[in-house]
Amino acid sequence: MSDRVTISISDGIADVRFNRADKRNALDGEQFQAIVDAGESLKTNKKIRAVVVSGEGASFCAGLDLASMGAMAGGGNNSGGERQPSASDMSGDRITHLGQQSAWVWQEVPVPVIAAVHGHALGGGCQIALGADIRIAHPDTKFSVRETYWGLVPDMAGTVLMQGLVRPDIMKDIVLSARIFDGREAAEIGIVTRLSETPREDAFAYAEEICKRSPDAVRGAKELLNRLTMDFAHYRQPRWWP
Repeated sequence: MSDRVTISISDGIADVRFNRADKRNALDGEQFQAIVDAGESLKTNKKIRAVVVSGEGASFCAGLDLASMGAMAGGGNNSGGERQPSASDMSGDRITHLGQQSAWVWQEVPVPVIAAVHGHALGGGCQIALGADIRIAHPDTKFSVRETYWGLVPDMAGTVLMQGLVRPDIMKDIVLSARIFDGREAAEIGIVTRLSETPREDAFAYAEEICKRSPDAVRGAKELLNRLTMDFAHYRQPRWWP
């Protein structure tokens, strides 16, 4: 596994850390792939009871690495001539592409996933945080569904999940304006579960509480709640929705 994302497991908790602090954990093709690989590696691990996802350094994830946007869009090469993963690469026989799966994979991990968010969660970083089950964020965290600012459609899976968290008009405001808002507003509108001055520490405290519950019941409850959420989201679509 790439060292772009590290995983350590202790007492039933998987500590997943984005490990590109010098770039504020920005997303290039390799980073997308490393995040997906990390999530996939945990899906069949029967020893874990909870997952904490966080970012090394000053930010959770500052979004797309703009220096590599062109290469990602076209599946460009690195300095050694090797093709780098593109965010639009399809993941085997999946219906998600690589960028979408970097957010959606956390819904597929069968145990609760808690995102500890600080610094920046912009664009793809915000989408990945939305892929978690619980978000604990510092009040000063800068959030944005930033894609339209760069002329992109925010089609990572976090946008789908956000519709179950906020009112439709608020969702449109956030997506269409691409504005930056802080953790306080994020908590007020429902994107953040709770605020904390020490989000990573509190995320682990929350995970430790989860570990005290029946692991089978927790896994079953997550599966049930995910089905209810997606059924509700489908029900809310107008009749003409394709």
